[in-house]
Amino acid sequence: MNLKNYTSDVPSSKSIMKIEQLLVQVGAKNINKEYENGVLKALIFLVDINIQTLVFKVPAKIEVVEKVLKKNIKRPRAGTWDKIATQAEKTAWKIVCDWVEIQCTMIHLEQAELAEVFLPYAFNPDTNSTLWDRIKQSDLKLLK
Repeated sequence: MNLKNYTSDVPSSKSIMKIEQLLVQVGAKNINKEYENGVLKALIFLVDINIQTLVFKVPAKIEVVEKVLKKNIKRPRAGTWDKIATQAEKTAWKIVCDWVEIQCTMIHLEQAELAEVFLPYAFNPDTNSTLWDRIKQSDLKLLK
């Protein structure tokens, strides 16, 4: 299977902690966690950029990772689906951690600005949607 970190044994809590540290290093002044049914689904953070505070929401999309992992199981045994669910959470957060680490490296090296790399995740709490959500809902017309 060509899926990064699909066998990661790094606990999701460790990946999340590292993401938080990385975000603070690039200017996050507040980090919140969004849970659904007791499972962490996204990190929401605030950053001051040019005299205004911007909100970003970075999801892990665990259920999508779980779906992909399940596709690759030919003959499940007892407990397989529970193991897959646990692995999906580890894998999803490790992938997000790796991605955030690369983006923060780009920011530190002045290859990109924070808003530039996190822009699709710019979040509007009033509509509970990211910029990318709004672009998708417009049938990508906002890109024309």
